[in-house]
Amino acid sequence: MNEILQNYSKKVDERLNKLFDLKGIPELLRNAMSYSVFAGGKRLRPALNLMANRMAGGIQEETLDIACALEMIHTYSLIHDDLPAMDNDAMRRGKPTNHVVFGEGHAILAGDALLNFAYETMLQNALKHSKNMQNHVKAIKIIADAAGPKGMIAGQSCDIEFEGKQQSKDELEYVHNHKTGAMITASLLSGIIICSPSHEQIGAVIAYGERIGLVFQIVDDILDEAGEASKMGKSTRKDQQAEKLTYPKLYGLEESYKLAERLTGESVAALSIFGDKAHELVALASFLLVRNH
Repeated sequence: MNEILQNYSKKVDERLNKLFDLKGIPELLRNAMSYSVFAGGKRLRPALNLMANRMAGGIQEETLDIACALEMIHTYSLIHDDLPAMDNDAMRRGKPTNHVVFGEGHAILAGDALLNFAYETMLQNALKHSKNMQNHVKAIKIIADAAGPKGMIAGQSCDIEFEGKQQSKDELEYVHNHKTGAMITASLLSGIIICSPSHEQIGAVIAYGERIGLVFQIVDDILDEAGEASKMGKSTRKDQQAEKLTYPKLYGLEESYKLAERLTGESVAALSIFGDKAHELVALASFLLVRNH
């Protein structure tokens, strides 16, 4: 799976390099945008998009720019999440965070620019594939919903609101389903929707996405509590310091991992209708369960 992800990452990075040959914008802004986009990372969301598209019989060239846009949106969210007004993190992906290098003002603008550039990229791609325009508009709408005030931003807002407060299991799941899970599911859906999937296929991908989204966050919570900062490439124990409710805090480390195992099994079962075509996403589910960074 490491090799598969590296191959997808290479294709995404090659396309991002071409997209970021930007003209007519201030050099400092371009540098701040590029710094975080090319700072490393798993490229998980683009890989999910490309894997789902391949599973549904799609053409990689048609969804590659959507995959790149997903990485831009994810990167913008990280830049803003690291700001002093949010999580106040100094390290991300093993490097100083954007605001540490460029200052808070330029970090905010770099995040804003990445979000807008993501939609520019997807709209230009839709125009390029005008014969499939309706499905491309659907893909963009799926991503907009997941990234916006009903999705990722809603989760981030509640994450801040709940800090230091007594929280319930439902509130914990709401934050994780929206802050992390929404964009993971959208990455998958935007990859298959341009292939005109059946309602059954859409339902299967949503079920898979929702479950691996929770698995990703549960493992993230476990690693924040028990992982090594050197492997993570970012600060650990931040959730404890912010008095956030996490899965280990609610269930303990062992029960949290058992829950992640159960959800992983359910995610794999959801893709059974795709047969062997789902082999990459099936393998990825197991990979996410045992990752150490």
